[in-house]
Amino acid sequence: MDIFETVFVRNNLIVAFAVIGVIMWLSYFLADKLTAGRIHGSAIAIALGLLAAYWGGLTTGGSTGVADVALLGGIGLMGGGMMRDFAIVATAFGVHLSELKKAGIAGVISIFAGVIVSFIVGAAVAVMFGYTDAVAITTIGAGAVTYIVGPVTGDALGATDAVITLSVAAGLVKSILVMIGTPLVAKSIGLDNPQSAMVFGGLMGTTSGVAAGLAATDPKLVPYGAMTATFYTGVGCLLGPSILFFIVSAIY
Repeated sequence: MDIFETVFVRNNLIVAFAVIGVIMWLSYFLADKLTAGRIHGSAIAIALGLLAAYWGGLTTGGSTGVADVALLGGIGLMGGGMMRDFAIVATAFGVHLSELKKAGIAGVISIFAGVIVSFIVGAAVAVMFGYTDAVAITTIGAGAVTYIVGPVTGDALGATDAVITLSVAAGLVKSILVMIGTPLVAKSIGLDNPQSAMVFGGLMGTTSGVAAGLAATDPKLVPYGAMTATFYTGVGCLLGPSILFFIVSAIY
């Protein structure tokens, strides 16, 4: 058992990939069997990750969640800023500006409008809960944009781990609401063609939420909504730690 434990601890990054793989499989299985795809597997995976982080902190008394467990120490690297930023850059390189032109002016406007409105709502909620620090307000506001933009903004501005976690939670709640709400309102807002799907993806922005919501509405619309949602994430990552932070700093 000592040899077994030593091998796994020394190769904890490989263990991390294996554990995350199992969690992703389980999450998508639950999404398919329990929610019929209405809640995306990635949302369930994030919720499980937050619960695991809480358990890890409670059990070890540490500050980095399950990464404080020796066997799962590789999750600290796998879930760190380096891997995350690499994934974001890789996604951005897969997007072509020529595709965005297909959405027209309405699609472009929807992206910027979606980012700004979501940020304002998130920042307002942060202020209502007593936050007065510009960094914290900006990070939580960015989290309301998406649960990717929040951590990117928080790391860039030097936000605390607690605030970054709140930003992820805000983005997760938004993602789940979009997943569930899209098929319910699709008919009333005319969400039944590629053009409207592009505008919807630009306004909502959360790629997993938009993809799952459109899949429950009409699977043929998924690529169109996901395309503008991907641009939305990129725009949020650019505006969050720069222009939006400067505006919040000027107010607070």
